[in-house]
Amino acid sequence: MPFSELQTELDGRARQGLLRRRRTLDSAQGVRITVDGKPYLSFCSNDYLGLASHPKIIQALQQGAQQYGAGSGASHLVSGHFEAHQQLEQALAEFVGKPAALSFSTGYMANLGAVQALVGRGDTVFADKLNHASLNDAMLLSRAEVKRYRHNDMAQLEKLLANSCGYYSEFPLPNPPPMGEGTSEKGNIQFLGERTNEMKRGVNSGRKLIITDAVFSMDGDIALLPQLLALSEKYDAWLMVDDAHGFGVLGEQGRGILHHLSPLPNPLPQAGEGTGSLSRLRERVGERVDSPRIIYMATLGKAAGVSGAFVAAEEVVIQTLLQNARSYIYTTASPPALSVALLASLKILREEDSRRDRLQQLIAQLRKGLSGLPWALMQSDTPIQPLVVGTNEAVVALSEALRARGIWVPAIRPPTVPQGTARLRISLSAAHDTADVEILIEALHELAHE
Repeated sequence: MPFSELQTELDGRARQGLLRRRRTLDSAQGVRITVDGKPYLSFCSNDYLGLASHPKIIQALQQGAQQYGAGSGASHLVSGHFEAHQQLEQALAEFVGKPAALSFSTGYMANLGAVQALVGRGDTVFADKLNHASLNDAMLLSRAEVKRYRHNDMAQLEKLLANSCGYYSEFPLPNPPPMGEGTSEKGNIQFLGERTNEMKRGVNSGRKLIITDAVFSMDGDIALLPQLLALSEKYDAWLMVDDAHGFGVLGEQGRGILHHLSPLPNPLPQAGEGTGSLSRLRERVGERVDSPRIIYMATLGKAAGVSGAFVAAEEVVIQTLLQNARSYIYTTASPPALSVALLASLKILREEDSRRDRLQQLIAQLRKGLSGLPWALMQSDTPIQPLVVGTNEAVVALSEALRARGIWVPAIRPPTVPQGTARLRISLSAAHDTADVEILIEALHELAHE
């Protein structure tokens, strides 16, 4: 058999409880779905605001297809860039508060394209260890040097940044200064002084890019964005933020992590412990976090309810991606009808704050209701609520027990999460109501006592 080795690997995954299986939905995406012919109450979608089946978005998609057809026919740089694409990019840039934006077919492609276009050999990427797989793949494919820091550990990140700069303190002047052949003492000392200033500025002339998720997809917690920005400014690095799970949910009108007001850490870290400039950090309390050095990415198939992704940044960054991002240049553009639907979605995000308010109420209800369980509910103020069960076998059994009761919650296992932290990833939506959440709470308490 030509593929016997592959079958052996699959059999091994199955024995470890790691074999992935697809399920087929027979219904539209929503709180109540039909899977393989059976009805379920769903807590596994990233449709955080319940917009995937919104009538106005469906109507806009239909109108877009009537006007532009079903497909785009070519890449953006050939003949596939439509007026609807252009309008969407302009609207997205304005919505998140950036000068320009570029749309991609998926978040994965956006991350691959952006990172590979901005850094390469001789550059350095600094990445949170819990970043999404697309960011990990992007930085590895970029061929830049990769330095990963412990999750949200600003002290370790600052050490990595400082070491990458090679400050002059590590290179003391020789005493007495050496005399080069044919060089005067004055000229030689002047040369060494210039060399000192060069080393003080940092000997690493390559680009430095810090990459982080905004909301971490399997833990549900939020990046320390003000501190990350302070460090990027201190060490002259760019900061790329993947807001796939924050866009539409966080910030005023759902404008994302850059508009999300996060309090300072308490107590404040001491100078030199990953703070950058504490004075600048204090100034940002109560203000949105932004800077020209921030490169912002968000997806449009989660809270926005449709499909695609975009990168928003300074005009020079977007033009660089337009020239160099291979996952943008060498692929057929998304159907323009999707852009029409997304313009309708943005209008809803601006106008319907009640959806985000209801979502916060449901998060509070769930967290209160799941207290006292034998499994650990991780700290999260977002719609992603991870319940850590432990072993692969235990989390699969718990997920299947819920499914038998008509409740769909996915089991997340390694390598997606670390060994020993297999979990239920409970995803809430504004389309849920309090009765739906209570059903899940009661089922988990009953299963905990079986």
